[in-house]
Amino acid sequence: MTQLQTLPAERAPVRVPERVPLKGMRKMIAAKMLESLQTTAQLTHHAECRLDALKTRRAELKAEGSAVSVQDLLLLKVIETLKAHPGLNATLDGEVIEHHAAVHLGLAIPLPGDLLVAPALFDADRLDGEGLYQARKALADKALAGKLSVKELTGATFTVSNLGLSRVHHFTPVLNPPQVAILGVGGIQRRLELGPSGELVEVEWMGLSLTFDHRAVNGAPAADFLDDLCRRIEGEAA
Repeated sequence: MTQLQTLPAERAPVRVPERVPLKGMRKMIAAKMLESLQTTAQLTHHAECRLDALKTRRAELKAEGSAVSVQDLLLLKVIETLKAHPGLNATLDGEVIEHHAAVHLGLAIPLPGDLLVAPALFDADRLDGEGLYQARKALADKALAGKLSVKELTGATFTVSNLGLSRVHHFTPVLNPPQVAILGVGGIQRRLELGPSGELVEVEWMGLSLTFDHRAVNGAPAADFLDDLCRRIEGEAA
């Protein structure tokens, strides 16, 4: 009788995890994030607003040949709101809170290699829609080319971080000290709602997340800022 021979089982290849050193700019970003969370009292408020008014305005501008985007219109509303709420356009250095007259708007810009910078768009409150579009594009090009100055990387008074193209509706942006606040712009949700005549209409809602340093800003003023920003985005304020 022939005995059946048992063949040795094939060994699965050993999978070795990839080890990526934490170095260079990634290491600097990690250190800054850790320092931010360890040295500030961070709290985040969440809100949402309709985009009807911004979308309508964007369509009007596009028909006129303008390249101003919904993002640019949103940033203009953020700047307007900061001028009305100077406590959020501020920095905290030691025991001194400085409310800035000019809005030096930090824009979070992703870079290749999962890196991120948030350079300042200086005197953003002096720009109209076209000027803001041109300045934002130039700043992004400069960031991607690695030509940002130290002043640009450290001079913002308030930062906006935009995840609007993702499915993330709300998130918790991390402060960029010495700034006392940062706004996270989340993705858009489409909902069916009853219109004025009882018909179903599709409405786009955008999530907003405001992280602030509770040492410099209390919860009520932060909520007032978000409420006012939503009203302006929705066209209920000048």
